[in-house]
Amino acid sequence: MPRLSEVIAALETLWPAERAESWDAVGTVTGDPGQEVTRVLFAVDPVREVADEAVRLGADLLVTHHPLYLRGTTTVAAGTPKGGVVHTLIKNDVALHVAHTNADKADPGVSDALAGALDLRVTGPLVPDPDDPAGRRGLGRICELDHPLTVRELAERAAERLPATAQGIRVAGDPDAVVRRVAVSGGSGDSLFDRVRAAGVDAFLTADLRHHPASEFAASVTERPLALLDAAHWATEWPWCELAAAELDQISDRHGWGLRVHVSTTVTDPWTAHAASPVTTSPMGAPN
Repeated sequence: MPRLSEVIAALETLWPAERAESWDAVGTVTGDPGQEVTRVLFAVDPVREVADEAVRLGADLLVTHHPLYLRGTTTVAAGTPKGGVVHTLIKNDVALHVAHTNADKADPGVSDALAGALDLRVTGPLVPDPDDPAGRRGLGRICELDHPLTVRELAERAAERLPATAQGIRVAGDPDAVVRRVAVSGGSGDSLFDRVRAAGVDAFLTADLRHHPASEFAASVTERPLALLDAAHWATEWPWCELAAAELDQISDRHGWGLRVHVSTTVTDPWTAHAASPVTTSPMGAPN
């Protein structure tokens, strides 16, 4: 069986740490480089529920998309939520490795997996990586549909294909507008609005859209309609776990490692319920 150092070296070929954003915290968080690895679990969030799942599964390595400590810390006390994760992992000999913005920019990366889940054909990155002469790496993806859909139909496809969450899919724009080209970005995407506006797409599917940026973006798009589709953050990034697991499976097969690679099905989206507003056709539907 491979050592942790060998598996991490393989993962670094997929998502080199130097390609992460300067503010990011990627790489190996816990684990002995010399320990053997037989089973690997992929997940979005390094939270207690996922750490417990890794222990139950008998995983030697947990790979997550989100960092455990993005802003640093002064304590790993077991009584704190993140410290509890560290203690659980170390006590059970489970290594933790993080691939975040380096996985976002990868080819294939997080947004490729999102596009694949929605049966969208990727034509290129939304924000190309200037260090990639092939022009395939970068943040977000610009995609085309095999046949046009309305905004409503695209939202319904996203709600059906992405993991179920309490939020579902929120839409800003004309539900009956026709969509042929789509920009997608797994995770928080309103920082990419300028790029989306310049991309000539009909819709943008991402997560964590906030009131003021979305309102200002809608007001700034005057030449042609452009719909916003807002999904849950966790749901837009979970498809990457399946893609990443498949990539590690291929590496394991090439090296004859025989790794058992799994994808977590634990829902770590923080929102647990949704109460829909009553449908109204009146423009004066707000309370007095």
